[in-house]
Amino acid sequence: MWVVPTWIGGVVGGLGGLGIWLIAWRLSSRRPRLDARLAPYLRPKQSGSRLLLAPAAHSPFPTLERLLAPVMLDAVGLVERWGSPTVELQRRLMRAGRGQSVEQFRAEQVIWTVLGTALGLAFALLLVATRGTHPVAGLLVVAAAAITGLVSRDQLLSRQIRRREERILAELPTVAELLALAVGAGEGASGALDRVARTTHGELAGELAQTVADTRAGTPLTVALDRLADRTGVTSLARFAEAISVAVDRGTPLADVLRAQADDVREAGRRALMEAGGRKEVIMMVPVVFLILPVTVVFAVFPGLAALRIDL
Repeated sequence: MWVVPTWIGGVVGGLGGLGIWLIAWRLSSRRPRLDARLAPYLRPKQSGSRLLLAPAAHSPFPTLERLLAPVMLDAVGLVERWGSPTVELQRRLMRAGRGQSVEQFRAEQVIWTVLGTALGLAFALLLVATRGTHPVAGLLVVAAAAITGLVSRDQLLSRQIRRREERILAELPTVAELLALAVGAGEGASGALDRVARTTHGELAGELAQTVADTRAGTPLTVALDRLADRTGVTSLARFAEAISVAVDRGTPLADVLRAQADDVREAGRRALMEAGGRKEVIMMVPVVFLILPVTVVFAVFPGLAALRIDL
């Protein structure tokens, strides 16, 4: 007669207890709040036609979507409670140039966490079945995998922000030179921004196009430039926008200011490159000291040792 191993019973019992706790927590969180009770009486009525409403987007599996929607909402709320603040996350998404909302990013974090949990559970079961690992250690592996999946999505966003800022810094000197040429040809500040945004491509060109759109919507140019600096978070670009604002307000020759800003950005990039080269030089000494130098010493000493043995 086939007997179920003890560790399988322990794992199944633990998962069952976890499922019962999740169901109880879900039922307790279903209690309606005061705002939900007052919402039907305070919600404004729709004055437009229903024919103008955009159709709601549905997935190919509407039944599965309806079943998983409450669980996804609870998981997103849990991640939001444990993760970074909403305002900070929204600013980071803006710096990364992503057009998704905070809720969509939280949903992606939930998906990454679920995938990490699934991989950790499979690995833990494999360890318990093949190596005889204790079930508690398996649960720790699952928890570590879930946390890794949650943190990995956040780290990926940080990497995207860093790469986008590097591209903006690389594009800034060229864009500043083009703006200087446009201003020298007789264009104003807004016209130069518009011309460069239409004739160039890249991350900075997209930000300039957004700045031009803000000015066309009625926002003053100085305020639009301040928003440009806030959206990107790049220090050199913030100084560049501030220099343009000061030149526009005080009537300073804008072309000279733009050329000076381009030279400053190039000099800052050169200094950053030299600093990176200095750090890499120290790192490159590691294989030289620990790999190449011992082999050289062995080749230099071995013939002498061989000659001494022959003489003896």
